[in-house]
Amino acid sequence: MTSIPEALLWCLSTGTAAAVVLAALSIRAGKQRADLRRRLSAAEEQNSATLHSNTELTARLRATEAEIRHLAGTRLPDLTLALAHPHVPVPGLLDARFAASETDQALNAVLEQVSDAITKERARVDAAAQSTLRGATTTIQALLYQLQTSLQEMQHRYDDPNVAQDLLNADFLNEQALRRVQATGVVCGAWPGLTREDSYLAELVVGATSRLRGYERVNVSNQLRDPIAVVARAVEPIAIVVTELLANALHHSHRELPVTITLQQGNRGASVIVDDYGVGMHDDEIKAAMELLAGDQDLLLTQLGDPPRSGFAAAGQLVRQYGFGVHVEPSPYGGVRAVVYIPGDPLLTVLDESTQPMSVMAPMPHRAAVPDRSSSVLPTGSATPPPAAAQPAPAAQPAPSYEAPAPQAEGELPRRRRRKPVSEPDESAARTESAPERSPEETGSRWAALQRGTESGRAAAQSEPPRSPEGNPQS
Repeated sequence: MTSIPEALLWCLSTGTAAAVVLAALSIRAGKQRADLRRRLSAAEEQNSATLHSNTELTARLRATEAEIRHLAGTRLPDLTLALAHPHVPVPGLLDARFAASETDQALNAVLEQVSDAITKERARVDAAAQSTLRGATTTIQALLYQLQTSLQEMQHRYDDPNVAQDLLNADFLNEQALRRVQATGVVCGAWPGLTREDSYLAELVVGATSRLRGYERVNVSNQLRDPIAVVARAVEPIAIVVTELLANALHHSHRELPVTITLQQGNRGASVIVDDYGVGMHDDEIKAAMELLAGDQDLLLTQLGDPPRSGFAAAGQLVRQYGFGVHVEPSPYGGVRAVVYIPGDPLLTVLDESTQPMSVMAPMPHRAAVPDRSSSVLPTGSATPPPAAAQPAPAAQPAPSYEAPAPQAEGELPRRRRRKPVSEPDESAARTESAPERSPEETGSRWAALQRGTESGRAAAQSEPPRSPEGNPQS
């Protein structure tokens, strides 16, 4: 048997060991390569995620910059415009991804702070402007009243018809300026400027009509059944409101169309209803007018338009201060109907016509017959009676005596003082001795004749020059 040399055995054993080592090294190297591949793959994925994240951050940064530019260039200017004109919309975010995010909250905070700052500044500037206008209109109003008094004195002083007509025209123009200044002052918080005594509602409406150009187009229908009057403190405010409503009716209707005023009496107050046949108002215009007439909100001068329209705004301020109401709606005649409701408590009273007769310029009530004024309860009917001209003139009654006024229920108009009953012999004697009741035209004619006779006597005695018997529409 052939023996294997030791050297060969050693070489074989060494080669086997080396092969095992190489195999182990090879396995280890494979594992390292696999690990390196995994790590490389993870690094590549991480790098890709990082790149994607950087891209998203860049896009978000650009979107945020766009939102800021949108805020400065569009949203803030539209916000300032919307504060003056509420119908203007303020745009929102450009990118919906920012909704309810911190960026959206930060941008909204900027809008709120800017809105608050602008609102406060506008209120401060407007208050300063109103204060300036209030002082100016008060001074101008006082001067115009002095001018009105001087013109009226000159009308009484000069008897030349041409001079009188020129003075009358100047007085009427002065009244137009006074009305505009008065309305502007009321809007700015000024006092109406006049203190009057208790005045018949019919006289008040006629006086308000005489303040306007085109007053000859106004037809007044008196449906009141009692000598209702407005208490002193509310006379001028109600006259201002009726004047502004009439001005609106006259301005927005053709110069050949009439404007109708109806005085109505209810259970708890009286109403002045103004109807025109003009162009009317749209629903949004009526809504805006009602907001102004309600007087619930403090107005800024910039909210009245350019040029400012102060009529309804002045009426709203007076409504809030004095407690009566104004309502506008489409008229059955195609124009606008405006209703001034005056509550009986506390703005109305009933005057004694024997001690304070109504002016001959005031429209006579449309009554079916002269009612017995001894009733202490005001009528509640709303039907329109036939004209007084169609009824026979009743016999004159003797001068009545009065009792203390009866107590009234809460919310009702002040009650008429009762007349004491007149005995039959006294009543017959009074009917025999007293003259028949005169018509309004005859009363006015006799009054004018009396004025002419009185003024002629004064002129003969070289006293105050006689004044023209023609009525002044501005009185």
